[in-house]
This record gives sequence, structure tokens and C-alpha cells, in this order.
Amino acid sequence: MIQSMTGFGKASLQLANKKITVEVKSLNSKGLDLNVRMPSVFREMELGLRNQIAQKLERGKIDFSLFVEVTGEETSAKINAPIVRSYIQQMKEVIPNADETELMKMAVRMPDALKTEREEIDENEWGNIQGVITQALDNIHDFRVTEGVSLEKEFLIRISNILSLMNETVALDGERLQTVKTRLHASIEELKVNVDENRFEQELIYYLEKMDITEEKVRLENHLNYFIETIAGTEANGRKLGFITQEMGREINTMGSKSNHAKMQKLVVQMKDELEKIKEQVLNVL
Repeated sequence: MIQSMTGFGKASLQLANKKITVEVKSLNSKGLDLNVRMPSVFREMELGLRNQIAQKLERGKIDFSLFVEVTGEETSAKINAPIVRSYIQQMKEVIPNADETELMKMAVRMPDALKTEREEIDENEWGNIQGVITQALDNIHDFRVTEGVSLEKEFLIRISNILSLMNETVALDGERLQTVKTRLHASIEELKVNVDENRFEQELIYYLEKMDITEEKVRLENHLNYFIETIAGTEANGRKLGFITQEMGREINTMGSKSNHAKMQKLVVQMKDELEKIKEQVLNVL
């Protein structure tokens, strides 16, 4: 079953003093274009995280975001008491009669008055976060599968339409060839010249063979069937579907160039329109 490259997944977890939220968004792309946003404390885990995302989602323009919201009283910033006391003492020497409270307010705004202690990764906490990440990736995968079902239905409708139009085109082929024969005979009669009937028939057969679309019909039908087989496969196959649509286009274009018949050319244009709609959606297939 095919998957869409478009998707969204989200998961969250409430810990003792913080809330963890993971969001993953994905759009179509020729390859894997991965953007990761996460707190700096977890940066050493980024390489493994990127590998995990790549293995799960394979392809697409992917935005991964890990948010940490502190909900308790925990803070990594602490007052640097010796520095603050030093600032207050210096300001007293400059302003002897200054109010202590005002000096304190001024001191805590000075450089290095607050110190930020480097957080270390808590292995148990990261284990919980890893579970949230896995859940978010599973959610976006499920989203892609659901979108893939819709794409598959759309593809089958378009393929069926092309097949019907192709059969209508082939049904007109006998009428077209007879029209060509009649027109050539009429042109010769207007010229009022004697021609070798055997030679004329040989030339006519050669001319009609060059206009024959039987081979294109067979190849196009094979491509249509191959497309259906591919979307029913179990592997990522967006690129393969793109190649198949290119081959379909070649056969439809050749039919159009050989038609030389108004009704057939109209049907060919309709086939091209259906194929373009398929090509647009194939870009979204994983």
C-alpha cells in the first residue's frame, strides 16, 4: 500500500516538573530534507534521533520539534551571590547613602549576576522522551498511510479513465484508416492519372502501418497494469510510479501524433489531462 509524504504527528507527556511535546510535520520532497529543533541540552542525542526519523519516514521535507515546558519550580538560573555582594559593596562606595533595596535591584541586573548551570541529560527522563518521540513518529506514519489510501483511490479512478479513453481511441481506428483510404483514392481520381494498383496498395499498406497505434495501445495497457501492481506493493515506490507515468506519457503522445483524426485526437487530449492529474499526485507518494 502506498503512503503519502504529507503528514502530521504529535505526542506529549507530563513529567513531574515539565511537559514534553513532540511535533512532526512532513511535505513532499525528492529526498530526505530534515530540520530538527530541540533544546540545546539534548543536542548530543541529535545524530541518533536523525537516524531514527530517517529510518521511520524515509523521504520528505520533515520538520521535527521537541518542546520542553517547565511546569514546576525548577530553574537552571541561580543568583551568583559573591558577584552580587561585590557589586553592592562597590556601589556603596560610590553612593554611600543609597538604599539597600535599590542597590540590590541594580546589582542583579549587572553582568554575571545570574549563573546558568549546565544541565546534564537524565537517562530516565530521556527514556520517557524517547517514548514520546516514537509515538509522534507512529502517529505521522499512520497519517501518511491514511493519506495513501485516498491517493490510491484517486489513482485507480484516473487509470480506469485512461483505459476507457484508450479503448474508445482504438475503436475509432478502423473508421480512421478507412477514411484515409477513401481520401487517397479520391485524390488520385481527381488527378485523373493511371496508377499501378499493386504498387498503390503496397504504398497504402506502408502508409497505414506507420499510422497504426496497435503497439502503443499494447504498451500503454501494460504500463497501466504495472502502475496498478506497483501501488499495491509493500515498498516505498513514489519514484517508480513517476517513471511509469513518463512511459505512459510517451505512448499517449505517440498515439496523438499518429491519430490524424479529430475524434481520436480529442480522446488523446483527455488521456493527457488524466495523466497530468496522476503526475501531480505521484509527487506526494513516498
